[in-house]
Amino acid sequence: MDERNLLAARFEAERPRLRQAAYRMLGSLGEAEDAVQEAWLRLSRADGGAVENLAGWLTTVTARVCLDMLRSRRSRRETSLDADATDDIPSREAGVDPEEETLLADSIGIALLVVLQTLAPAERIAFVLHDMFDLPFDDIAPIVERSPEATRQLASRARRRVRGGGTAADEGLVAQRGVVDAFLAASRSGDLQGLLAVLAPDVVFRGDALAVRYGGPTELHGAEAVAASFSGRATGARPALVDGAVALLVAPRGKLLLVLQLTLKDGKIAEISAVAEPERLAGLDMALLDR
Repeated sequence: MDERNLLAARFEAERPRLRQAAYRMLGSLGEAEDAVQEAWLRLSRADGGAVENLAGWLTTVTARVCLDMLRSRRSRRETSLDADATDDIPSREAGVDPEEETLLADSIGIALLVVLQTLAPAERIAFVLHDMFDLPFDDIAPIVERSPEATRQLASRARRRVRGGGTAADEGLVAQRGVVDAFLAASRSGDLQGLLAVLAPDVVFRGDALAVRYGGPTELHGAEAVAASFSGRATGARPALVDGAVALLVAPRGKLLLVLQLTLKDGKIAEISAVAEPERLAGLDMALLDR
């Protein structure tokens, strides 16, 4: 086997790990594949035989590519707020199997992928590389262009945002989670009586303009109307902590589509607000729920 073929074989052995890391950093399988392919192109142009730690070199290069992609994505988002909001609906990426991406997203955790997307690019890179792939801060620091101590602070800040404050010791959140879990189970199974049991008689549902464009109602009043609307649905919803309360995220393939914010009163759901407009989603504080 010649030197180039040997290098290609060594790269292919690293590809699954690089792909996993890039997907966690980018939240898009298509972009993760692009980042890993760029790492190969850079390796093929470099003197691969002189690289002592190929795995570490490839991780560093892939992470740098991902960081550039995250920064570019944020810049594009800031300059395209007037774009048609329906462009945000997840679609099939070229060359990407949506079923494969769905399985990959589920294996990592839909809520985690969504919360990761709320982090600043450098925070996300530091958190993923350290907390998920056990890289030391000394190795991550050059990637994010910070000192090791500053990189540690980036990861710590990201960890606090990801984990939020939704711990099992918080009795209020535990009670909310119980109601929300019962609502989800009844919705998914089409159990109307189960839905009625967790909805206040005068419950109100409201959806913003984009949620309505996604096919939801504008407004519903009363437990029977809301229960009928949610019966057999919510299969893709996942619980998370949003603005300090238990809510539901709908994020096909890990791409946030809408948030269902729930207001509870006397142990029942009194109001449901469907938030889908990008500027409103961007203003929400999201974190994982421990349980």
